[in-house]
Amino acid sequence: MKEKNKPDFKKSLKTAYPYPVLNYFRVQRYINRPLAYLIVRSVFNTPVTPNQLTYVSFFFGIASGFVYCGASHFSFALAGIFAFMASVFDNADGMLARSKNQCTHYGTYLDLFLDRIADFFILTGICVGNYLHSHNLSLFIVGLIGVGLYFLQVSLYYVINQYKQTQRTGDAAEARGLALFVVMILSLLNMLQVIIWILIVETILNISFKIVNFTWRYWKESQSLKS
Repeated sequence: MKEKNKPDFKKSLKTAYPYPVLNYFRVQRYINRPLAYLIVRSVFNTPVTPNQLTYVSFFFGIASGFVYCGASHFSFALAGIFAFMASVFDNADGMLARSKNQCTHYGTYLDLFLDRIADFFILTGICVGNYLHSHNLSLFIVGLIGVGLYFLQVSLYYVINQYKQTQRTGDAAEARGLALFVVMILSLLNMLQVIIWILIVETILNISFKIVNFTWRYWKESQSLKS
């Protein structure tokens, strides 16, 4: 029999993922969400609200970006841990909302709104921190281009979702959790340059796929509806 006044961990797990790679690298299921569950359990019977956990996640993301600018191996490691904690609390807010039946339209979009700001600080902090540490101007420029492409990628994601009229808003969080876990590991290993190259390659491939998929697949769908 399930304990009273205790969140249900199993209900927070997803069995299907929007991206095939997430079926093989289940960081969310086996690392992020179990840690988030511990946070939810600790605050479940307190006045703490899901939106407050969202702000904690946001704080970790902003702090991560600034700490990267310390330009030392220690600051990179600490910033990576902060980025990972942002992801953990990003899971915890939704888990708490579902467990306490406090899901709101505003809370959903507050999460998305603050996550994008935190992403900007984390990614820009990585580029600035790596430049201050290595003085590699070329890689700094590549990194800034990658940051720009990342937000283009996010914009296209939401435009396509709007076109498909999908109401799901949590799919991107699964990929974000894996990404920030990788960011933490590479930051601990003092390999920020690898993060930058992964960012630029991933965004170029993702954007290219979205452009081709949207212009061809959805054009064909629209033509089939006319016939």
